[in-house]
Amino acid sequence: MKLFITGCNGQLGRAINKQYENATGVELINTDVGELDITDVDAAVSMIKSVKPDAVINCAAYTAVDRCETDIDNAYRINAIGARNLSIAATEAGAKMVQISTDYVFGGDGDRPYTEFDAVNPLGAYGRTKMAGEDFVREFARNYFIIRTAWLYGEGKNFVKTMLNLSEKNDVVRVVRDQFGTPTSAKELASMIAYLVPTQNYGLFHGTCEGQCSWAEFAAEIFRLAGKNTIVEGITTEEYNAPTKRPAYSVLENYMLKLTTDYRFATWQDAIADYIKSLDL
Repeated sequence: MKLFITGCNGQLGRAINKQYENATGVELINTDVGELDITDVDAAVSMIKSVKPDAVINCAAYTAVDRCETDIDNAYRINAIGARNLSIAATEAGAKMVQISTDYVFGGDGDRPYTEFDAVNPLGAYGRTKMAGEDFVREFARNYFIIRTAWLYGEGKNFVKTMLNLSEKNDVVRVVRDQFGTPTSAKELASMIAYLVPTQNYGLFHGTCEGQCSWAEFAAEIFRLAGKNTIVEGITTEEYNAPTKRPAYSVLENYMLKLTTDYRFATWQDAIADYIKSLDL
C-alpha cells in the first residue's frame, strides 16, 4: 500500500509516520509545502499521477484561526482549493482521498454532541474555508473519507505544550472555562486513519477521543498528570477576548464510526495521560 501524505511535518503528519514506522508492505510518500504546493492544481495532479498512490492523506491546512479572518484568500487557497486540487489528483490517479476537517464547521450553540447528520454553521473564516474543502472533496473525489477532528495535540506546537511552558513561569494560569470540546491525540487519529484507509467504508466521519471537557478542565488535567502545582483560573470567553468567535460547544460524536465499525477511540483522559507519559517530563 502506497500512501501520499501532505503536511507531513505537522502534528498529524508526524503521527501517521509513527503509526506506520514498523509496518510492512506500506510505503509513505511524505510531502510538505517545500515539495508540493497543493494550491497549484497542475503540480498536484502531475506529482500524484506520477507516484500512483493508493490513498492521498491531506494533513495540510491553514489552522491559525484568528489569522484566517485577515488572510482569508490564503485560507481559502489552502483549506478549500488545496482540498479540491488533491481530490482531482486522487481521482485522476485512481486513489482514495482522506481529508481532515474540523469541529469549527459547527456553530457551537447546542448542548449535545454533534453527529455527522447535523447541519453545519461555521462562525468564522477558518470554519467556512474547511467546510468549503469538505464540499470540494465530495464534488471531485471518487472514493473519500472526510474526518472531522478537534482540539488536536501531538508532536509540535499545541495547547498542551503551551500550558506546560506557562506553568514554568506562572503559579496561576487563566484559561477559558465556557468552551467545551474533546481534546484529541494525533496518535489516536492516525490510528483511526490507518483503520479506515484499507476499507471501502467511505464518507464523512467524526474522529475525536471520547468524552468532553472545557479548556480550563483540560489544562487542570495536564498540570495534574505532569505533577505541576500550577493553579488554573477559569475565565469566560468574553474575558479572554479573542479576535475571532469560537464555538462554545463543539463536542463531536463519532456516530458513523460506531454505526459502521467496531473501532473506538480512547477517552480524552487516557489519551492525554499517554501523551504526557511520552514527553518524559
